[in-house]
Amino acid sequence: MSMRTKPAAVVAALGLAGILTGCGAQAQDATTSTAPPDASVAPAAADSRLGEVMRDKAVQVCTTGDYRPYTYKDPDTGQWSGIDVDMARDLGESLGADVEFVQTSWADVVKDLNEHCDIAVGGISYTTDRAQKVAFSDATSPDGKTPIVRCGEEDEYATVADINKPSVRVITPVGGTNERFAEKHFPDAQVTKFKDNNTIFDQIIQGKADVMVTDASETRWVAHEKPQLCSVHPDKPFDHFDKGYLLPQGDTVWEEYVDNWLDIASQDGTKTAAEKKWYG
Repeated sequence: MSMRTKPAAVVAALGLAGILTGCGAQAQDATTSTAPPDASVAPAAADSRLGEVMRDKAVQVCTTGDYRPYTYKDPDTGQWSGIDVDMARDLGESLGADVEFVQTSWADVVKDLNEHCDIAVGGISYTTDRAQKVAFSDATSPDGKTPIVRCGEEDEYATVADINKPSVRVITPVGGTNERFAEKHFPDAQVTKFKDNNTIFDQIIQGKADVMVTDASETRWVAHEKPQLCSVHPDKPFDHFDKGYLLPQGDTVWEEYVDNWLDIASQDGTKTAAEKKWYG
């Protein structure tokens, strides 16, 4: 029995066509077959999330919807977009399954994955805290924390020491690795925790904050979209970590499928096409 539930946060499914090949067992005589009722599900996958997704024709995807370029839910239209949103749709297509996006928050993404979803996506960083409760896919991209500031002020906020001053106004979103980085490295600065990750960069443009330290990949996208802001040394961030997708612990069949799909998508141009929309 699946532990997935379908909360009210589940948005309308996006229909995706396609069938999975190569995972079905060869047909056997009906009198001797031990295959599950759905013969397209291999016996090894029957008790896995892989089997559940194939039987239900639906994959439930947790994502925050507030972290471009990876995941974004338009507040006016309710439409989803982003690199990892496109990748989740491709995962669903590989399984012949509809994709159901479950909106979560950074504070609740691990809990919501375990209670409601098959996978969580959206620029999620590897951390030991998360690894204690969930599994990670293979890495989707390397990354690291770096500042973003008003253009022309890059030299003022180039180091942690430059930022960690009483006169510096740091802004950070609530509940994720950016908040933890700010709390650890900027105890002497004025740190504001801002709840709306979709408008947080406007606070810097409007002069209400001086700097935000976030993932280099996000700063590149913001600098591409907002000419008033510049990324500070995104090729040499303060630290290093990988991003990937969150999966339920202990389901090696599902993990192997996701990793194999990700490897194919990374080599056949699918991932590159998803990224090009955002980075140009």
